[in-house]
Amino acid sequence: MPSISNKGRQMPASPIRKLVPFAEAAKKRGVHVIHLNIGQPDIKTPKVALDAVRNHNIEVLEYSMTQGSEAYRKKIADYYAKQDIRVSSDEIIVTTGGSEALSFAMGTIMDNDDEIIIPEPFYANYNGFATAAGVKVKPIVSSIDDNFALPPISKFEELITPRTKAILICNPGNPTGYLYSKAEIEQLAELVKKHNLFLIADEVYREFAYDGREHYSILQLEGLEENAIVVDSVSKRYSMCGARIGCLISKNTEVIQTAMKFAQARLSPPTFAQIASEAALETPQEYFDNVITEYVARRDTLISELKKIDGVKVAVPQGAFYCVVELPIADADDFAQWLLENYELDGSTVMVAPAAGFYASPGLGKNQIRIAYVLEKEQLVKAVQILRSALNKYKD
Repeated sequence: MPSISNKGRQMPASPIRKLVPFAEAAKKRGVHVIHLNIGQPDIKTPKVALDAVRNHNIEVLEYSMTQGSEAYRKKIADYYAKQDIRVSSDEIIVTTGGSEALSFAMGTIMDNDDEIIIPEPFYANYNGFATAAGVKVKPIVSSIDDNFALPPISKFEELITPRTKAILICNPGNPTGYLYSKAEIEQLAELVKKHNLFLIADEVYREFAYDGREHYSILQLEGLEENAIVVDSVSKRYSMCGARIGCLISKNTEVIQTAMKFAQARLSPPTFAQIASEAALETPQEYFDNVITEYVARRDTLISELKKIDGVKVAVPQGAFYCVVELPIADADDFAQWLLENYELDGSTVMVAPAAGFYASPGLGKNQIRIAYVLEKEQLVKAVQILRSALNKYKD
């Protein structure tokens, strides 16, 4: 019998999606499942984006340019200029989601067995991208006790070897919601310049910064032009996860030229999704102001309710729309599956994402879950009530 690859065997399952069969089985039993497991916003997609697709008169759905349409890339550059970030359209490659941008970045700068340092917990698919690229993740632990702040730079330096090629951060963070300060970004910048490394920043949640804080991009730093690579996406910003449009940005000419070869191998990004994404750039600021207000209210409601549960520890997110919650249990994977298979309260249960899958270090995050607060406040209150009741039952 033919065998699959070792790489395929090592590819991790998604902690966000692996419990889907149990959720579907619960729904077939008539149980209402409240989804706290996935960052799919319920905020409406801007009408201007949907109308651009509805009203387009394309007669032949052709390939787009490999790097994305020129008109769209110029408008992306204009968007960045409004964020005090100066990039040209030639420094942007449109990708099929931020996921492809991350894959292009790893393929461009790393060879088999090269190493990338990532503060953990981190977006679970980083493990998958690294496995696919033959790259080794060197995790550095951040702690719920200090809200998942950047670990000391000395800890990063301890991990740097001749095979280290890059440091990767998510800012604001998924799954933690942590927003790196300008000072922390500057510390990382000095480190990568000192050791001649790349700094990759996944900035797809840039718009979601709370409590008067501002997002600071690595592209705003002078002197980091050769080291900085940014990954972005329309998925969360415009509630357009299904568009699958992102981009890779770097002022390093060799990075862009090399990434273009990976882009050529997949031909081109989707045409209609680019049309929608280009139109979405016309979304008025009022849309984002309302979204931020809503997410802050949801965050505050969720945190307030979670703190009422004995034995629960929760980090307070400063951005994005996730939080990591430490539960008074030993195995969050078992608890999450038990919730879907064996527990309901008034006909409802909840689906959460066990946090162990957001770590690369074995054994970490076993008693933690990630919650995405992308639901209305009433649903969040109900979900936490179910969690509280379920924890009492589960411990017994």
